Amino acid sequence: MQAIYGEAREFERLAERIGKCSGVLRFSETHDPETGEVRLKLKEAQFCRVRHCPVCQSRRSLMWQARFYQALPGLIEAHRGARWLFLTLTVRNCPVDDLRGTLKAMNDSWRRLVKRPEFKPVKGWIRTTEVTRGKDGSAHPHFHALLMVPPSWFTRHYVKQARWVEVWQSCARLNYAPSVDVRAVHPRKGEDGTQAIQQAAAETLKYAVKPADMTTDPEWFMELTRQVHKLRFVATGGALKNVLKEGQESDEELALTDGDGEQDDGGRVGFNWRPADRKYRRYRQADAEPSGVIHDPRQSDIEDF
Repeated sequence: MQAIYGEAREFERLAERIGKCSGVLRFSETHDPETGEVRLKLKEAQFCRVRHCPVCQSRRSLMWQARFYQALPGLIEAHRGARWLFLTLTVRNCPVDDLRGTLKAMNDSWRRLVKRPEFKPVKGWIRTTEVTRGKDGSAHPHFHALLMVPPSWFTRHYVKQARWVEVWQSCARLNYAPSVDVRAVHPRKGEDGTQAIQQAAAETLKYAVKPADMTTDPEWFMELTRQVHKLRFVATGGALKNVLKEGQESDEELALTDGDGEQDDGGRVGFNWRPADRKYRRYRQADAEPSGVIHDPRQSDIEDF
């Protein structure tokens, strides 16, 4: 991303920020007394927070997932028996330089959708936008939505897939039948319901743009950056309103996505990015003991990753 953005003067600041992203990572170190295995958990880093930085996009997705997982027990308790649906809504591909207008039209269509009688029983929803690159260089915008519905959805309020197509076509004011996918969230064999909901949330909250699509065609990617500038790609409503705390993020929250933010002894093991090696290597200047003194380098034999 840094190299692509660096090719255009208008994106030089983004390139500079990405170049400094997560340059130094500081981990806590835990030891398994039975196996002797050493595990590292990311605790501190400085992120660039550029929208399409692959590192920040991944950490942001994990942060949102962590927030949803934290809220899920309370949601299950407050809405006993609730069921969940995974809904994907699409429109036809558009030229990438028409993407902004297409996305605004889709957002207007969604606002009409949530007012429809078919949508009224939905208790809460999370909706994200994803844009993929068509083989012909077009843009394919679509919505992923996780819907929380009452138990009666599958008896009194059930909406068939064909009806979803009709409703979305009407709301989007399309002269063709769009592709719509809707499926109930069911646990796989050996899973419980909570795990199934978490997996559906992870699918909903994944990347907004595939990293491969960013690098395949630099010109396409730079135009996409222009088109989506300051557009919101995540929205929530109903009982799930603000569950993700969209727009609120810090380096600490982005770093703590692989844990629950539990306190530790403060010891840190440092690594920094080596461009020549294209990997992270030990950076002992960033190590710290709980007391804050310089860390004994002999205490960690992990050298790179």
